[in-house]
Amino acid sequence: MTLQQNATTSVLPLDASRAALAGRVWRPDQGGPAVVAVRDGAVVDISRQFATMRDLCETADPAAALRAAAGQTLGSLDALLANTPIETRDPTRPWLLAPNDLQAIKAAGVTFAISMLERVIEERARGDLNAAAAIRAEVTNLVGDDLARLKPGSAEAERLKQVLIEQGAWSQYLEVGIGPDAEIFTKAQPMAAVGCLQDAGVHPKSAWNNPEPEVVLIVASDGRIVGATLGNDVNLRDVEGRSALLLGKAKDNNASCAIGPFLRFFDTDFSLDDVRSTTVALRVEGEDGFVMEGSSSIAMISRDPADLVAQMLNAHHRYPDGAVLFLGTMFAPVDDRGAPGQGFTHKTGDIVTISAPSLGRLVNRIRPTDECESWSFGVGALMRNLAERGLLSRGG
Repeated sequence: MTLQQNATTSVLPLDASRAALAGRVWRPDQGGPAVVAVRDGAVVDISRQFATMRDLCETADPAAALRAAAGQTLGSLDALLANTPIETRDPTRPWLLAPNDLQAIKAAGVTFAISMLERVIEERARGDLNAAAAIRAEVTNLVGDDLARLKPGSAEAERLKQVLIEQGAWSQYLEVGIGPDAEIFTKAQPMAAVGCLQDAGVHPKSAWNNPEPEVVLIVASDGRIVGATLGNDVNLRDVEGRSALLLGKAKDNNASCAIGPFLRFFDTDFSLDDVRSTTVALRVEGEDGFVMEGSSSIAMISRDPADLVAQMLNAHHRYPDGAVLFLGTMFAPVDDRGAPGQGFTHKTGDIVTISAPSLGRLVNRIRPTDECESWSFGVGALMRNLAERGLLSRGG
């Protein structure tokens, strides 16, 4: 299925009629982005009241503020989605963007036991996918494959750490997986994410990479978790496996961060407890006929989402424009796509669909990073555009 075919399929949550959904679209007539509300199949520009998504997220009750905001109807959501894939885009009409803007884009790593073991395997393989199968068996034999019940930072975790050190099996990934401190890193710069039905980038030098389907929390500057969406933390396993110090090169590339389709704000119908019970599904469809499916259950996370947020934003580390936080994934594909023992890696043209009943569907096509749309509209351009439109004095 192509991006164009996906553009005719709903990306909304199953209970969209009750959901407080906000997004961002590009308005060619304004030369810049607009914050929008999704209402009964229509897209309503509310940027006269909230110039940025950051402003809306900073309100005391974003769901209520979104529902109360008046605005200009730009057309149907179906028309907007149909105009988003770049091949069929009419540049004179609006198209969908990633829903976040000025917020820092952060991610938590090694938050699930199974993905923690895969990071250890990457480290030991030094990025060599041919060595991964044998090392996977060795690491599982030493550590086991069921660490989900082990509380990070606990006395039991400390005892396991000492045993593994004595056996020469300790790893920096185990440190952040079961130690007291979570791994929180910068995934991308503000406004660098791509949205639903856009191309996502994989660096062409990578021969071992994978999608990472995740829930993304929306966090206000005072630490309140105000909503959630979906994300793909595209990962270059061979690059990170060579050295953890190459994390930036493995994670932050052109179009390598996908977020969307919309922010869903918390209200009486959707809360952090719903996030905690969410299962995120993944489907990869290749042009070669390859299909891979998997899932990631937030219920199996080793660190509670609220704890991850507290480790990201606190008295020692502030984000005045708030942040979006990827929660990590338990999905680490190991099935062979090509030669036996070489596991999964992306091919150009793969369609990646990440979905959850309460958050909708995030769909992207995989392309080399230098063939994706180049990111050129940053914070400076946004400020100039908002000033020209007379919107800078509005919002929170």
